[in-house]
Amino acid sequence: MNMQKAAATRTASDTGRARCVMVLGTTSGAGKSWLVTALCRHYARQGLKVAPFKAQNMSNNARVVAGGEIGSAQYFQALAAGAEPDVRMNPLLLKPEKDTHSQVVLLGQVDQELTRMAWRGRSASVWPQIARCLDALRAENDVVVIEGAGSPAEINLSDSDIVNMRVARHAGARCLLVTDIDRGGAFAHLYGTWALLPEAERKLFQGFVLNKFRGDASLLAPAPQMLEELTGVPVIATLPMWWQHGLPEEDGVFDERTLAGGAVTRTIAVVAYPRISNLDEFQPLKNVPGVRLVWARSPADVASADWIVLPGSKHTSGDLAWLRSQGLDGAIARHANAGGAVLGICGGLQMLGEALVDTHGLEDNGPGLGLLPLVTRFEPDKAVLRTRARFGAVAGAWAALSGLAVQGYEIHHGRTAQHPGMEAARTVLPDALGWQNDQGNVLGLYVHGLFEDPAVLHALFGAAAPTLDSVFDGLADFIERNFAPGAIADLIGDRAGMDGNPVPGQSPA
Repeated sequence: MNMQKAAATRTASDTGRARCVMVLGTTSGAGKSWLVTALCRHYARQGLKVAPFKAQNMSNNARVVAGGEIGSAQYFQALAAGAEPDVRMNPLLLKPEKDTHSQVVLLGQVDQELTRMAWRGRSASVWPQIARCLDALRAENDVVVIEGAGSPAEINLSDSDIVNMRVARHAGARCLLVTDIDRGGAFAHLYGTWALLPEAERKLFQGFVLNKFRGDASLLAPAPQMLEELTGVPVIATLPMWWQHGLPEEDGVFDERTLAGGAVTRTIAVVAYPRISNLDEFQPLKNVPGVRLVWARSPADVASADWIVLPGSKHTSGDLAWLRSQGLDGAIARHANAGGAVLGICGGLQMLGEALVDTHGLEDNGPGLGLLPLVTRFEPDKAVLRTRARFGAVAGAWAALSGLAVQGYEIHHGRTAQHPGMEAARTVLPDALGWQNDQGNVLGLYVHGLFEDPAVLHALFGAAAPTLDSVFDGLADFIERNFAPGAIADLIGDRAGMDGNPVPGQSPA
């Protein structure tokens, strides 16, 4: 679509409310987040004003924006849309701390009352605020691209739904249903999801998307045609498997295809504890030539590493206990004592210290790994802020960072300081943001996003990763090549019964 067509589309739909496109999945991990990102960039390239939206996200990957924190996926989707990331784009963020407990972040801020509330009661309480956020974004934009969560056919949760079909009904969204065909059973997943929904909600679906396909797409016939005969919904895209799209993974640790190319000159092991957080900040390392990135869950996984990275954690003391149970504490100590490089970020920094002190019941008391003479105290107030700082003199393995100005973000409850009874560590960042040991091989930082800074990548590796803009454009190019002609434009075009208003016969609330 050219700029003139984009302007015509905007005029035709200029009712004070954006057209809404919603991407739902048959399962978690089907490909919703990256497809929303690609659609955001596509529509933005047509000259439209675009915003992403996800009512509720469950993830320990978060970014700092004006007003607090949102899920990383919505942060990147906003950047792809050319929009300023906003807490309204992800009004409810659930950050798992244990298997049965999550910290609840509402409109960017931790809400202790909602955190204590039962799931179903919480949904009823937050829906009005979610609806207001969506309506505000619709009033300010031409297109809102909405992401669902999990599957819309989780019928045990339908009466408390605030993220899938309730949102679709409220927005009158044109919906896509995406499935991961690489897992197998894709057509059953698509049909079963569609069949479990009420008729009024089925009518919102405009297309099915097969994601992560390997091989000859012509071999899928006649299944797509049969599925359309059963449902009335066409398969409008078969997306090839694409490992190196460059977008950070949202939820889990990324795949093992972590070598950008060339001979391996450095192996970096990131410890993958159960409550790992902000893992998306390591995505650029996947694209550095010669770097092999591995996830470490046992001593064997770090045995040949040049660097060991202790990443962020949503529950530092719990993940430290897990690390010890795996024997990784001894492996990390042996690596450090032999002069190997160790980097701790946020929760990882806290683990590197001498002790964790908790007087508020947020974590647990206990000893750290003892690789830096630091003590961390956990406080109820959460530090959530963007950070700019300049490294001072940095020694040893990290000397290339000396004098470098960096920017990133902080999200942590802990407050870390020098141990009063021990010789002080070397301060490498001001305002209690970074320390290293005298030998220069152990570094602890509170600043997330270090490897997303091009200057840092160049200093440490002499290399550059693709820019985010190039990644977003690549995603948009990919869907433009692989969607049926006109299908993406049709999702925001005029069509009877699809005017951006709530579905007839369904309560918008």
